[in-house]
Amino acid sequence: MNVDPFEQIKQAQKQGWVHFVPLEALTTPAAAKLVRHAGVQAGQRVLDVACGTGVVAITAARAGANVSALDLTPELLARAREHGGVAGVKVDWHEGDVEKLPFQDAEFDVVLSQFGHIFAPRPQAAVSEMLRVLKTGGTIAFSTWPPEEMVGRSFAITSRYMPKPPVEVPPPPMWGDPDVVRERLGTQVTDLVFERDRMLVPALSLQHFRANVERSVGPVRKLVEMLSQSDQGKLAALRKEMDALAAEYLVDNQVRQEYLMTRGRKS
Repeated sequence: MNVDPFEQIKQAQKQGWVHFVPLEALTTPAAAKLVRHAGVQAGQRVLDVACGTGVVAITAARAGANVSALDLTPELLARAREHGGVAGVKVDWHEGDVEKLPFQDAEFDVVLSQFGHIFAPRPQAAVSEMLRVLKTGGTIAFSTWPPEEMVGRSFAITSRYMPKPPVEVPPPPMWGDPDVVRERLGTQVTDLVFERDRMLVPALSLQHFRANVERSVGPVRKLVEMLSQSDQGKLAALRKEMDALAAEYLVDNQVRQEYLMTRGRKS
């Protein structure tokens, strides 16, 4: 039986992001900024794509929106449900895939994604689905990592050490390039607005920062586990490169991570 290489990638992502939970504290302030950037209003139907532990979905629900949220990883959805219960808000949680959204055409007024849809192996499939479920005149908004900034550059480093994937996929930080965003959204989206912001990550040292990344960021965790078993020399080289990169952004016990927010209106 032939195995779909894209499904292989998604299954690896589903398992790898199980360990993301410690990073939710960092993405929580950014969630409020994305909801504000999107102009979410009370009473709107909102979809949070690749919702993780639910920080965007819950923020939108607290603003009075009627929110649905979807993620590949059931362990993250369990955490999201817990957060929603504590916050006392109602969110319709779904386990699923941005490339195959289980929603009707034109069901939502706003579609959001915070550092999530960028991992879909087929960007045009993700775009097509996100816009399919969005009403004409509705808002699509998302946060992404620019390729020239700290997180985007770290993707470029780790990709050199990773084994060749079963099929070539565009690097996730390409979603942080406004020219690429314009090309991918094409004429289906108008009135594009881009806004830069910064996430500050506490770090007692370069090694402390790297250790947290290795524990919590799915692709990096998997890579470190593989190199620990197969090539200690390469692992040491990877860690040296990652520390040197982080050193450029570490100021006052905080690593500065710039990101991009995009907003547009469906034509």
